[in-house]
Amino acid sequence: MLKIVIAGGFGAGKTTAVGAVSEITPLSTEEYLTEASADVDSLEGVEAKQTTTVAFDFGRLSLPDAPVPLELFLFGTPGQDRFVDLWYELSRGAVVLVDTRRLESSFTPVSFFEDIGLPFVVAINQFDGAHRYHPEQVRTALELPTSAPVVTCDARDPNHVAGVLLTLVGHAVKNASAGPARPAATTTLQDA
Repeated sequence: MLKIVIAGGFGAGKTTAVGAVSEITPLSTEEYLTEASADVDSLEGVEAKQTTTVAFDFGRLSLPDAPVPLELFLFGTPGQDRFVDLWYELSRGAVVLVDTRRLESSFTPVSFFEDIGLPFVVAINQFDGAHRYHPEQVRTALELPTSAPVVTCDARDPNHVAGVLLTLVGHAVKNASAGPARPAATTTLQDA
C-alpha cells in the first residue's frame, strides 16, 4: 500500500483527478463557495469555480499487474495555503497538480515537498482553452531540478492520471534504490 497526496493550488483539478482514477466512489469533501471565503480565496483565473475541498478527498487504485502489486491510497488536499499542515499527516509521496493559468499557486506545494525530501512529480493539468506550455518551461518557471519528473495530463482522463501515478511510483523506486537525495530524507519505497 502506498499513500499518495495529490496537491496543488486552489482549482488545479485535484478532486477531479482523484475521481477520474479511483476504483471506488471517492470520498469527497466538496462544499459550495460562500461569501465567507471571498476575502481569502481568489477566483482569479477560475471564476466559474463553485465548490472547494474543505478537508480532503480520498480514492483508491489497485495495480495488481505492476511488477510489485500495489494498492494506492489517494488523498486530494485542499489547495489553499492555510491547509498545508494537513499534508504533513498524509504525505508519503505526491503529485503536484499545476494549473498554468495560476502558476503562482504551485510554489507552496513544490517547496513543501522539496523541503521535507519526499518524492514528487509535477503534473501540468491541460485545461480546455488554456495556453499549453512545454514541461521544460514549467520546470524552469518552478525552478525544479532535472531529477524531478514534469509531465502533462488531463485530470479528467483516468489513463492520464494513472500514468502520472505510475511516474510517481517509478520516481520513488528510483530514489529509494539510489539512496536518499538529502541527509534528512528517510523516505522508503514503503512510504512512497
